[in-house]
Amino acid sequence: MVENKLIPALKKRLQLPLPGKNAQYRMATTPRKPYKHKKVPEQVRLASVLCLLYAKNDQWHFPLIQRVVTHKDKHSGQMSFPGGKVEPTDHTLQYSALREAHEEIGVLKEDVDIIGSLTPLYIPVSNFHVHPFIGFLNYTPTFRPQLSEVAEVVEVSLNSLLAPTTKKQKSMSFQNKYQLKNVPYFDVNKKTVWGATAMMLNELVEIIHQLNNSTIKNT
Repeated sequence: MVENKLIPALKKRLQLPLPGKNAQYRMATTPRKPYKHKKVPEQVRLASVLCLLYAKNDQWHFPLIQRVVTHKDKHSGQMSFPGGKVEPTDHTLQYSALREAHEEIGVLKEDVDIIGSLTPLYIPVSNFHVHPFIGFLNYTPTFRPQLSEVAEVVEVSLNSLLAPTTKKQKSMSFQNKYQLKNVPYFDVNKKTVWGATAMMLNELVEIIHQLNNSTIKNT
């Protein structure tokens, strides 16, 4: 069984000042970097996402989703945390993250213990201000993806994310012939995790690196 040392240590650390934008922008694309010191627009849309930690095969894991390819979604086909737009009926940002996770991957809202949150991140291309929450599940879940939105649920081990060789760079091309050079990304499970999700993940990585290694060995 995995020793539950990470969760209380992480919960305590999340109450302290966070690495914030400095950590996030180490994984930002070049066009994104000027936004680091800009204020979030007043007319912005709110979104919430969930990084859900759980034990599997004696290691800590969390799920990412690969979004279905559609012309309506500016983040179509990309890897992301479960989550989405805050609806008027959502009474808190945290509830929105839990609701979206339930809808997209079938996680029961009442089973998730929210242990803290990361630094909110503004996404210029879609005008969303995203609020990332960290949750804990005390059992290994069976995911049920929402097929209309989720092409695949990818279970990522925390140890693989923390490995130095996981961070890479490459050039990327898009359907409109737009190209980005030297894009920083996480190479996890042979998937390219870049953009806002990589930026939020990097803050989590830096937080965990600050903790004692004994909390993540899971032995």
